Amino acid sequence: MRVHDRINRCLPDEVLIEIFRRLLDSKPSRDACSLVCKRWLNLKRLSHSTLQIGASGCPDHILSRITRHFINVKTVHIDERSPLPFQFRRRCSSDSDVKEKSGSEDSDFEMSCISDAMLSLLGEGFLKLEKLSLIWCNNVTSTGLASLAQKCSLLKSLDLQGCFVGDPGLAAVGECCKQLEYLNLRFCEGLTDVGVVELALGCGKSLNTLGVADCAKITDISLEAVGLHCKSLETLSLDSEYMSDKGMLAVAKGCPLLKVLKIQCVNVTDEALAVVGTCCLSLEFLALRSSQKFTDKGLHAIGSGCKKLKNLTLCDCYFLSDKGLEAIATGCKELTHLELNGFHNGGHNFGTLGLESIGKYCPQLTELVLLYCQKIGNKALLEVGRGCNKLQTLYLVGCSSIGDEGICGIARGCRNLKKLHIQRCNEIGNKGISAIGEYCNSLTDLSLQLCDRVGDEALVAVGQGCSVHHLSVSGCCQIGDAGIIAIARGCPQLHFLDISALQNLGDMAMAELGEGCPLLKQILLSHCRQITDVGIGHLVRNCGLLESCHMVYCPGITAAGVATVVSSCTNIKAILVEKWKVSEQTKRRSGSVITYNC
Repeated sequence: MRVHDRINRCLPDEVLIEIFRRLLDSKPSRDACSLVCKRWLNLKRLSHSTLQIGASGCPDHILSRITRHFINVKTVHIDERSPLPFQFRRRCSSDSDVKEKSGSEDSDFEMSCISDAMLSLLGEGFLKLEKLSLIWCNNVTSTGLASLAQKCSLLKSLDLQGCFVGDPGLAAVGECCKQLEYLNLRFCEGLTDVGVVELALGCGKSLNTLGVADCAKITDISLEAVGLHCKSLETLSLDSEYMSDKGMLAVAKGCPLLKVLKIQCVNVTDEALAVVGTCCLSLEFLALRSSQKFTDKGLHAIGSGCKKLKNLTLCDCYFLSDKGLEAIATGCKELTHLELNGFHNGGHNFGTLGLESIGKYCPQLTELVLLYCQKIGNKALLEVGRGCNKLQTLYLVGCSSIGDEGICGIARGCRNLKKLHIQRCNEIGNKGISAIGEYCNSLTDLSLQLCDRVGDEALVAVGQGCSVHHLSVSGCCQIGDAGIIAIARGCPQLHFLDISALQNLGDMAMAELGEGCPLLKQILLSHCRQITDVGIGHLVRNCGLLESCHMVYCPGITAAGVATVVSSCTNIKAILVEKWKVSEQTKRRSGSVITYNC
């Protein structure tokens, strides 16, 4: 019987292209569609708007093919650090022209890097290009960038991280790309103030986001040009020892629409923050990192003027204290995200009083991150629990003064908590985590790493009260079979599990996981000395979706166990194991997915 092709006869190209575009999250589905017929293959190519290209192995040769097939591409991401897909590497290795040019190691290196010729080709092939990322493309120069800029006048986003382009290239972007909104200059050692000034003169009116980091020749002169010509700037990220208050003052006064400000500049002081607090009244995100010149005076200025501030990160700012945090709490009552990081200064500047103020005056807080804040104690978390009932995410790392009392306060007051990550907080034990299991029934992401006092009792409570999707209990030495069995029985939606270095965990837990968690995709069980091939067999029997398995330093798992994982898990993509545990047959069957630890 003849099959009638009603779809091809009735649906125009535009409709099919739109259907393919709606399959963006399903590459297998798109690839399957392209095999139906030549028309669908061509239309599938026309539906592509984004390309990601690795840069190892004759990328110029590849791009000449790509530009012919995908003419509607608007976004291109090229990363010199990323390998090419295997099929591209195979094509390149079989090309006789490439072989002729690869006579020495130097020529091999040149061949495997993005070149100016490639950028020119890219500009000719992708005339609709709007977003371009060139990550660590060391061979790209001003010549290539200028050539591309002249052909891609619709460019809106440009990331030049690690590229050694010069001022003429950036000036050409400013002259030709009048719609440019986003520019990232990180580790661009060839640029100076001349290039940035020319860019600001050319496309400053449209520029919305600017990032400058580790560019030794870009100074306050560039920031002054930004303040003068980039009136629409909303996001600024600076990481430089060559910028000071002079440049920041120019930006703060000239860019009143600024919403996001990230500063890691050792020569910027409270004087700049005072002007930000006065002039940038729309500021919503502020991150201050690695500074010995910011004091509570600067935070007072922010709290007094920036009433719309929602996100605050303070990392290794040695002279900020509770008084500054209190000024933020009383002035910025719309705060939703707070991160305090005291790793390099021992966490001795922020104490309990500052965070108590946040709990009292910032009821909109949804995310709290405390890293190495050793002076913050239980009273602070109790106050957060009482006042911040919208809290959904809590990170605690190296907070030695926070214990079960504080966690119980969070559990009772923040019942919408969805993510809890705790690491190296030795005062937190079963009582606190059990309270989380009892009260925080929306919890889906739980990480308890190196928490010596957390045991099976805590996981039993979590398994009974929460449907966890992501669980990490690496290094919690008191957890054994009982706790993991409770998780297996109570959390059928579990898809990630890290049980590394649990010395009391055995095959019984593996069997329960295999039975109760059929959606499991990733499991890390390295350094689990009591798990054997038998347990692995039970685990993979029903976990057909398993994609990743780490199992190094597990003496009970042999080559037979590794072979069982490979043969039973059709979706497996990554296995980490000792080399001597992989048989020749397993290597032949799935060598591409196996990584050797030693």
